[in-house]
Amino acid sequence: MLDPAARRLIDPPLNRIGRRIARYGVGADAVTLVGLGIGLCAATAAAVGAFGAALGLLLLSRLADGLDGAVARATRKTDFGGYLDIAADFFFYGAFPLGFAIYAPADNALAAAVLLTSFYVNGTSFLGYAILAEKHGLKTDARGEKTLYFSNGLLEGTETILFFVLLCLLPGLFALLAYVFGALCFVTAVLRVVAARRLFPH
Repeated sequence: MLDPAARRLIDPPLNRIGRRIARYGVGADAVTLVGLGIGLCAATAAAVGAFGAALGLLLLSRLADGLDGAVARATRKTDFGGYLDIAADFFFYGAFPLGFAIYAPADNALAAAVLLTSFYVNGTSFLGYAILAEKHGLKTDARGEKTLYFSNGLLEGTETILFFVLLCLLPGLFALLAYVFGALCFVTAVLRVVAARRLFPH
């Protein structure tokens, strides 16, 4: 829901930084992998209870996630690069809540399982919609230039990052926050399925 506004705000400075990085010969795929590595370090920090470090690494990883696209726009966009980016995002989105489950399994494991299930369902609805949109020739750049069709939703990338920040700031409320966010993810998935039924032949 917040992604279009966020993209308008962050894309200009990211594009400037991306052009500078590209001048050093650094490719977009390398930036993607560095961002993933930092994100997994953030999940590891959460797993050992270092939530301040987890927050800093989280923000750094998401900066890299934005910069890979900027570097690609400054050099050459590829289908594989877009694929690698979305695969890395899904890996990170799953690993970060897992860190909290590892940190306090008695308190957080069930809530993390519910949250990760909601991510799985929401991600499936997102990717399935993208495949059908490509099949029918639909295009959008509301969320920036993407390899896949990014359908709108109640919860998107911006909301997820804000949620992860909140988890770092309030780790003792992980279970409550995970149940609430997970419920909203399920709602997002259902709304996307309803939108798909209205738009695509059935």
